Formats: sequence, C-alpha cells, structure tokens
Amino acid sequence: SDLIVAAEHATFGLPEVKRGLIAAAGGAFRLSHHLPRKLAVELLLTGEPISAADALRWGLANRVVPAAEVLPTALALAHQIAANAPLAVQSSKRLAYGIGNGRDPESELWALNEAEIEVVFRSQDAREGPLAFAEKRLPVWQAH
Repeated sequence: SDLIVAAEHATFGLPEVKRGLIAAAGGAFRLSHHLPRKLAVELLLTGEPISAADALRWGLANRVVPAAEVLPTALALAHQIAANAPLAVQSSKRLAYGIGNGRDPESELWALNEAEIEVVFRSQDAREGPLAFAEKRLPVWQAH
C-alpha cells in the first residue's frame, strides 16, 4: 500500500511462517523496503505482529487514529493528493518506486518469490500448518 491510515487497535504482521507458509503476495521481499531490515526479518521469521503505534514509529503507517476516524482521515489524505496535478503525482510515484520505461524493479524479486512458492507450498508443512491451526493444535513440522 502506498499510504496507510490505521486504527489505534490495528496490528501489522506476516504470520504465514506459523502456518508452514511464506508471505507469497510480495510481503516477504517488500517489508524490508519499508522497515529496517532486521525488524522486517524478525517479523517474517517469527510471524509476530507489531502494534499500530510501532508501525507509525517505524514509518510503516502514515497515520494512526481512533477507529472512527480511519475513513475520514484516509479520505482527507486522498482529497489532498487528488487536488494536485495528476501527471506530477503519477510521475512522483513512479520516481519514488523506481519505476520507469516499463521497468519494474521488483520483477526479479517476483521470479524468486515464485520459485520459493513452488518449494514451500508443495511441502508437507504447508498442509500441516493450516490443518493444525484449524484443529486448534500445535503443528508438527517435518521440514519436507
């Protein structure tokens, strides 16, 4: 997400490793672009979440507000952006993300992500994790 307005009670995390899976929607490689690498790796490897206050402190969230103010705050931010010149906003976003001339800087990372998906999602652990979660028991990992 480009911008995040979070409720005070929100938490952020990637719990996939607790279920024998990986954060295959890009979170595994994108998180370290938004947080210090060591914090990102801790979140990825432990599966533990961080609070909205910590997300704000580390720059993962733009605003943390009471739950009733999330939508109005997000809309105010969107209106503020929409009031600017569209081409300048679009160009600024491309520059911020390093996107240009049809080049996606994440393309190699997506290829690596797909290769890791093949390994992890075909494993016995990928079946065991969700099953153990559904059965409300601790998983028995086999590492295969």
